[in-house]
Amino acid sequence: EIESANVIGVLEGGSLKNEYLIHTAHLDHIGIGNPVEGDSIYNGAHDNASGVSAMLEIARLYNQLPGKPKRSVLFAAVTGEEMGLLGSAYLAANPTVEQGSIIANVNTDMPTLIAPIMSVEPLGAEQSSIMGVVERSTRQLGLTIDADHAPEQVRFVRSDNYNFILAGIPALRMKYGLKTEDSETGLDSLITAFTKAVYHKPSDELNDTFNFEAGRTYVRLQFMNSYMINNAAEKPVWNENSFFKRFKKEANKP
Repeated sequence: EIESANVIGVLEGGSLKNEYLIHTAHLDHIGIGNPVEGDSIYNGAHDNASGVSAMLEIARLYNQLPGKPKRSVLFAAVTGEEMGLLGSAYLAANPTVEQGSIIANVNTDMPTLIAPIMSVEPLGAEQSSIMGVVERSTRQLGLTIDADHAPEQVRFVRSDNYNFILAGIPALRMKYGLKTEDSETGLDSLITAFTKAVYHKPSDELNDTFNFEAGRTYVRLQFMNSYMINNAAEKPVWNENSFFKRFKKEANKP
């Protein structure tokens, strides 16, 4: 048995400072595992140091605003994701703020920054009013929105945002789209090869697989999504026909 901590920071909001938007990115990876070509260190650069880095950059952008955002923002680097979403499960059940005061979750798990981002797949956004925010942010950045290219993988419920969904909190898990300059699905083969060679392997390390311009685009997009959710007059709500609306009462537990 080992212990590992969630690491949480808070940026205080203004007129609705007792309501919170929470950013999550998991800080753990596999660690030391079976060696591959003599290397047993599973660095987790893409999964998920890149996601934590993006969240920290979003926090920096918030901190540079000329005034406070309407609502407060929690930045949570959560542990134990690779072991079954353990850190986020604990945090969702034992929040550091009043139960029910978290209005939305923006989750950053392995943005896969391996090529220029021209389109995105906003997993879960179509289930709630958050989709309107994403439509606005992508339009401003010149990005297109793609449907989930792998719905059979149920990626929306395979990361830390799932535990906040279970607590009745609308969530967004932003992933890359497949669009390139030449094709609507041009990244498909590149991502397939990347997943086979790098995902959950010691080769997931800081190297020339990273496209830092894609990282810049991703951070801008997620900051815009977060800021617009934060400053909206109304809290995000599940769509009436959403499967996830059934968890709504969980958010109001005493």
